[in-house]
Amino acid sequence: MLIPEDLELLKNKGISEAEVESQLKRFVTGFPYLKISDAARVGAGIFRLDDEEIDAALERWNEYLEHGGEVCKFVPASGAASRMFKALFEYVDGGTDELKEGTPVAKLIAEIDKLPFLPELRETAGRLYNKSLDELLAEGRNRDIIAAIVNPEGMNYGGLPKGLLKFHTYPDGSRTPIEEHLTEGAQTAANSKGIVNLHFTVSANHRKLFEEKLAEVIPATEERTGVKFNVTMSEQKPSTDTIAVNPDNTPFMENGHLLFRPGGHGALIQNLNDMESAVVFIKNIDNVVPDSKRGDTVRFKEVLGGLLLQVHDQIEEDLLAIDEKIYTKDDIKRMLDYLNNVLNVSDAKLESMDDDSVVAYIREKLDRPLRVCGMVKNEGEPGGGPFIAYNTDGSTSPQILESNQVDPNNEEYQKMMASATHFNPVDLVCYIKDIHGKKFNLPEYVDPATGFISSKSSHGKELRAMELPGLWNGAMSDWNTVFVEVPISTFNPVKTVNDLLRSAHQQ
Repeated sequence: MLIPEDLELLKNKGISEAEVESQLKRFVTGFPYLKISDAARVGAGIFRLDDEEIDAALERWNEYLEHGGEVCKFVPASGAASRMFKALFEYVDGGTDELKEGTPVAKLIAEIDKLPFLPELRETAGRLYNKSLDELLAEGRNRDIIAAIVNPEGMNYGGLPKGLLKFHTYPDGSRTPIEEHLTEGAQTAANSKGIVNLHFTVSANHRKLFEEKLAEVIPATEERTGVKFNVTMSEQKPSTDTIAVNPDNTPFMENGHLLFRPGGHGALIQNLNDMESAVVFIKNIDNVVPDSKRGDTVRFKEVLGGLLLQVHDQIEEDLLAIDEKIYTKDDIKRMLDYLNNVLNVSDAKLESMDDDSVVAYIREKLDRPLRVCGMVKNEGEPGGGPFIAYNTDGSTSPQILESNQVDPNNEEYQKMMASATHFNPVDLVCYIKDIHGKKFNLPEYVDPATGFISSKSSHGKELRAMELPGLWNGAMSDWNTVFVEVPISTFNPVKTVNDLLRSAHQQ
């Protein structure tokens, strides 16, 4: 029974009572596992472009920009960096300076000169301990050094968002991921007027820090790159929060009131829906490299954009032909071939349909948001993977799946997971307007049955939390999707601080 204060909370968040009831029922029933046909691979759901196809895609992308095409970079950047420093926090809380050989902290101390935030660490060490970093190292005060990195009284790197941490060292100083995304945007997404549109999703408590950092770095980056930046920000909408429950699925109460939690990155489909550009690149905040390592990233970002436009060109041509009723039986066959062989949409019931029904089916499938997703060879990195999955209407299409969406007790499916050749680096480009220039309403294309439930805690009390369908998973379930292989060199995430020691993040 909801008390007046809870009803007021729902009203302020923009969440209906019906939505709360639906979420509570979902905790009881759980989310169904997806039915999958197979893992996608090159030649069967994933395209590997040859040199001629790459050149054609690059040409199409440059043509789009030169003719005033709309484009924006959309960067989810709201996550805190606490998990990036998990090993460092554990070491600091351990209460000893002793370093165990082979541990992440031992490696970091051994290669401390490679850290891009070394100047800040030297200054912080002097401020906190009235000694130089070199003196602390010589005295074996490793715990104090690590504490200076992560603790609030030091650099507070464990409490800041990744976007504001120093990632790469240059002769004139170090750059944050924000600056690297600005630079990458200048190289790939400057429109005909020399303007680059970027959008960062941030948390409310970090927004001011982002604003201050952008005000600091944009002028210098504009001077260095020769473009102008139009940067906007948004926060996850309160209406996308989800209710928390106790282990017995009753509402979790904190201080006598319902507890709501952020619904995960899938909530950002609402933020993406607010974008005005027809073409939107999506890439995680931590997948950046320094200038000297960005060649493949720039080239294949443009390739993905050009391929998106080539596919959209064909979709537009076919939809106009259907709407104007200027097609033949051969055209219908060609459209079906395109649906099957390029968009990888298949449906057994097409065989029993008459021509008019087939055309109506093709039209419905083509008239949807479109995305082209880069896929890299699986070399043991964590991440979702490309699969061909069944949809609620019985058709199959390309989907990006996480392991928790696949039945762990289905031996056949687990073999498919184990045999997957590629995984998702979150490197995609989207077309979110229809052929008449009207924006699609993206929430209409979400599969609500593709969320998941996880175990969490709050102030020491166990709870169950609900994640909405992921942004590039279930939130884009009903989009047209093309998977294309991109080099592993385009994927260089920073999941732990020690990743900054990799060669990909060194000049």
